Amino acid sequence: MDHSTGESKPTKPSIARHLPLAVILIVALVGFLTLRDYLTFDTLRNNREALLAYRDANITLMALAFIAIYFVIVAFSLPGAAVASVTGGFLFGLVLGTGFNVLAASLGAFAIFLAARAGLGQVLATKIETSDGTLKRLKQGLHDNEISVLFLMRLVPAVPFFVANLLPALVGVRFFNFAFTTVLGIIPGAIVFTWIGVGLGEVFDRGENPDLSLLWEPQIIGPILGLSALAALPMILKALRGKKEI
Repeated sequence: MDHSTGESKPTKPSIARHLPLAVILIVALVGFLTLRDYLTFDTLRNNREALLAYRDANITLMALAFIAIYFVIVAFSLPGAAVASVTGGFLFGLVLGTGFNVLAASLGAFAIFLAARAGLGQVLATKIETSDGTLKRLKQGLHDNEISVLFLMRLVPAVPFFVANLLPALVGVRFFNFAFTTVLGIIPGAIVFTWIGVGLGEVFDRGENPDLSLLWEPQIIGPILGLSALAALPMILKALRGKKEI
């Protein structure tokens, strides 16, 4: 009896470690199927007057509610992150809106990272560490260039935000480096989306929706790609000098 009890105990925490990520994935799927028609610019347009009135009467509560809702959207990978970012500029202006957007998105990213690292990430990192050959060399190369790679994942618009949150946790990236590069790396994009939100009232008055393709305009994407090149520079120099494997 003692032996059977001892054998069953280790399985419980093992299963429990995977629960946070499992909950996130389930909620993300349910949210994608049920909320994609609600977290839209049309919803924002239809409720703009009520939102602005509540903001004017309760700016602190509105700010806290906005951060909490945006955090939930990011933490559970729900649809509507772009709408939330633009809403930050619409409600709070460029400076406060950018700050709230970066804060909420960063906290949501931290939640995904920690949930993934506690379960699946820990298992994969252990397997990679004990493996031989190419997989282990790739992990070592990632760790040698961790800051640069993480910055690139944040700055390159082609990398989905959810992937940039989840993948680092699965390969054993250090949390401090993840947090540091997340906060700084999302600032350029946050400024662009918040800036779009600042002029959202005029867009709604014309009966239109904001043009999010602005992010791909040369004057916007150019500086972001320039920052990406700077982030990649240390890796390029290491490769050219032949001192490190990438």
